[in-house]
Amino acid sequence: MAMLPVSYSPDCRGRNLEVHVLAGKKVVVVMPAYNAALTLESTYNDIPFDVVDEVLLVDDSSHDETVAVARRLNLHCFLHERNLGYGGNQKTCYTQALMLGADIVVMVHPDYQYSPKIIPALAGLVASGEYDVAIGSRILGGRARQGGMPFYKYLANRFLTAFENLLLGAKLSEYHTGFRAFSREVLLTLPLLENSDDFVFDNEMLAQAIYFGFRVGEVSCPTRYFAEASSINFPRSVRYGLGVLATTGKFFLEKLGVAHFPIFSPTGRRLAT
Repeated sequence: MAMLPVSYSPDCRGRNLEVHVLAGKKVVVVMPAYNAALTLESTYNDIPFDVVDEVLLVDDSSHDETVAVARRLNLHCFLHERNLGYGGNQKTCYTQALMLGADIVVMVHPDYQYSPKIIPALAGLVASGEYDVAIGSRILGGRARQGGMPFYKYLANRFLTAFENLLLGAKLSEYHTGFRAFSREVLLTLPLLENSDDFVFDNEMLAQAIYFGFRVGEVSCPTRYFAEASSINFPRSVRYGLGVLATTGKFFLEKLGVAHFPIFSPTGRRLAT
């Protein structure tokens, strides 16, 4: 595996609370950050540390004060020397979390769009042993539009989700949330290094989890759309949607055995720990 261009910031430390574990599992929250200075502290302050053992942040070469805020909060952080993209950031997040000994990894966007208060519910699904992956759904509960989700994104979400459920053989309420929890086994098994470094990484990862037979659970999660919250623009949303269709098509062809793709290969490149 090629080494990721990442460095540890010696001014940042992890908040390690070993006495606070969920069902004997070490829970690590990861934050893939890019220009999140205005919302990072609010996100961090809502993290329930009676469940979370450590928090780490990976800064994807931000142009604002994200790293300075992380240092002030005494976060365990890693810095990309150049921007690797949203998917590339997650690859570093999960690699570093596994190296910290995480049993359960929860991804929380530091833009405060998702509520960190839901972390115990997500991590609890995985800790129960009944699920390997848990996602925070903006659709369950019917509050997505109330939270400010643009109408075109809501329609695209519903169409893409219906298409994916049909071809993936699953029954999820959505596939496009960025609030997720994974067991250590999932992160070690999936060939994540075969995935895109762009936003479609999220969708590829869920498709992989389903393909490899992992159990996916959902909890209802409120969401907030506001000026400081990160959100991809319309052209990138279109590109993401096309990527979702392509990923779903690859899954279907792989299941039929008529084509093979690295993202679904049992021998595909995995995270190194």
